[in-house]
Amino acid sequence: MKRWTALAIGLVAVTVAAGAARADGLPVGGIEAGPGGVPADDGSVRYVTLRAGGGTLVAKVTQEGGAIIRSAFLPGRFSVPVVAFDGSTSGLSNDGRTLVLVRPRVAFPQGRTAFAVFDANRLRRPQRLTLDGDFSFDALSPDGRLLYLIEYIKPQDATRYRVRALDLDNGRFLPGTIIDPREPDEAMRGFPITRETSSDGRWAYTLYDGAGSGHPFVHALDTTGRTAACIDLDALTGRNDLYDLRLALAPDERTLQVRTGDEPLTVIDTTTFVVSEPEPAPSPTAAPPATRPTRRAATTQEGRESGTSPWPLVAALGGGAALAAVMAAGALAVRRRKAGLAGGS
Repeated sequence: MKRWTALAIGLVAVTVAAGAARADGLPVGGIEAGPGGVPADDGSVRYVTLRAGGGTLVAKVTQEGGAIIRSAFLPGRFSVPVVAFDGSTSGLSNDGRTLVLVRPRVAFPQGRTAFAVFDANRLRRPQRLTLDGDFSFDALSPDGRLLYLIEYIKPQDATRYRVRALDLDNGRFLPGTIIDPREPDEAMRGFPITRETSSDGRWAYTLYDGAGSGHPFVHALDTTGRTAACIDLDALTGRNDLYDLRLALAPDERTLQVRTGDEPLTVIDTTTFVVSEPEPAPSPTAAPPATRPTRRAATTQEGRESGTSPWPLVAALGGGAALAAVMAAGALAVRRRKAGLAGGS
């Protein structure tokens, strides 16, 4: 036991310099969860995944100081899922009892997708799920019973997908797909830009780019009610800074803002899903309106600073070649940034 604890501490120390295991939850690879992993809702602990030989070390650590509370070794490569291109992470249920990891993809499309489901408190004897088809992690219900997945339905188009719900008690999909009942025939298409989650873990709000054509939209997934709403954002059509935009819930969570920096661009009523323009900016002497800080979506520094859409490259090349190019370009950008930091130190 002492030997294993020493190994775990050493690996956690190494990851500060080398980075965490590559994450997945997107149709492209190379976007990492980073050392922040996925935090618990109360902010006391976080879960990280680290490469360890041919396997994965899963660690539960304190948010302050990074002390290891519990760890486990998992054969094979698994990681905390990333759910948007800004590096937003997920995988931990709101009640803190269920942790879902995903096997990082190496190509698109892939014939099988693997997950590991842990008791987040004990980190012992995970349930392994291997699904036929190409999926990525989307969200968990607050009690950790329902796993929501993105299923990619076009082998040559990574922007075409549908949302499925899987019952973790029996490992079976619920019938049908998760749709907006107001628009049951509308095709789902786009890349996820950023994620915000309600404080109770019920609602997962994801800003999508609309796949380079049409309009951006927010996908509001009700992980308890097993339904969703697609909220069109026509006012954002044609913006060249979509990948710099972020979501912010008001403290009472009755409204959701799409923002560029601190400036709100549009406001969504989270009860009616009605979209409106923000109120006029306050006078310079007045304090800006407060928004609830993101509690579940931890983003990587690279993701926050890039602000780069992958869509033009995907549209130009198409299919697997485009995705391979996006992965290579992302890795090159990270290496250049790290080299620049090293040169300036």
